[in-house]
Amino acid sequence: MNKKKRELEFDSIAVHSVSENKSDVNIKSVVPPIYQTSTFEVPNVKTGAEYANEVHPTEFYTRWGNPTTRILEKTVSELEYGEDAIATSSGMSAISMAILSTVKKGDKIVAQKALYGGTEELLTNVLPQYGIKYELIDAKEINEVKKALTKDVALFYMETPSNPTMDIIDIKECSEIANKNNIPVFVDNTFASPYNQNPIKRGASIVLHSATKYLGGHSDVIGGIIVGEKERVKKAWKTLKIFGPCLSPFDSWLVLRGIRTLPVRMKQHNKNAMELAEFLSNNKNVSKVNYPGLSSKKNKTVNEQMKGYGGMLSFEMKGGFNQARKFVENVKLARLAVSLGGVETLVEHPASMTHGMLSEELKKKAGITDVVGRTSVGIEDIKDIINDFDNAIIN
Repeated sequence: MNKKKRELEFDSIAVHSVSENKSDVNIKSVVPPIYQTSTFEVPNVKTGAEYANEVHPTEFYTRWGNPTTRILEKTVSELEYGEDAIATSSGMSAISMAILSTVKKGDKIVAQKALYGGTEELLTNVLPQYGIKYELIDAKEINEVKKALTKDVALFYMETPSNPTMDIIDIKECSEIANKNNIPVFVDNTFASPYNQNPIKRGASIVLHSATKYLGGHSDVIGGIIVGEKERVKKAWKTLKIFGPCLSPFDSWLVLRGIRTLPVRMKQHNKNAMELAEFLSNNKNVSKVNYPGLSSKKNKTVNEQMKGYGGMLSFEMKGGFNQARKFVENVKLARLAVSLGGVETLVEHPASMTHGMLSEELKKKAGITDVVGRTSVGIEDIKDIINDFDNAIIN
């Protein structure tokens, strides 16, 4: 895949949304308009027939495409150095459409062992019902990747940083191994955001986002994005057209609104998370902190593929499950809730919440224990965040 060059820098693209037709958004409206319509009038039957056979038309039927949604897709595609993109109704619908458009009965997917609970449930419970096999490996160990990525594999799937263990996978090295056997590489880039990491530049075929998280940034919208090679995105669109998980025009507009402040938000997320990680690593009640910034001096992959270390971290409590439970229930400023990437700080207990649907065997294999707490660090004043955590851990 040819690496796409951007005309503008990241911060400028985020503020000035990209449209295929600049006149749509730049004549009078500073903010992209919402095309809140389910269908579009066509001038004649001939044009309607052409749209019906076109890939991803934006002015035919909103399940197939919509001008507001298209602006979002082009914007995220630019931010991620992709050739094209599709917006979907949720992060899980993006993951599902991308995978289902790539594999078929009898195929095998290789994925890292630490993944978001919904993704792992899809791989281990849902897809096997349709004859699709899977293997979970420790993708941090490059020898395991080499051993697993044989010619009979149809897809290699990863998250980096991973949810909730914050494992860092070398995208470039894994992609080089996969590409030798013509295996596409899909990377969930939700935790890092396109501000901190661009997997396509390191060899990935497809990048996936839960737009609910950092792209939206305000905990008020659900959405997903598939970005990557044009032909793979085209196949994913054809699958989405049938299954139907399109993103509504209003939700597309909300994500676009969030992206306008993505650079400034991510700078604060990065800064706050680093300071909180350092505080926790020196707390006598905390046995381990998982945050890429803490290992950056020892792990060269972190610095090679990440511009910043992100707003997500997890940590283990010395007092076991009861102390972990007390902590997530005792915070005052932070909120006990699933999801992440909003302006507010959130905490949760992965083993019983985001990954609670997984078997004990799968949780153990992924390194998700009862003593792990996950934090989405917000953009509040870091002194208030640290004070809140300090009090909650003591209690």
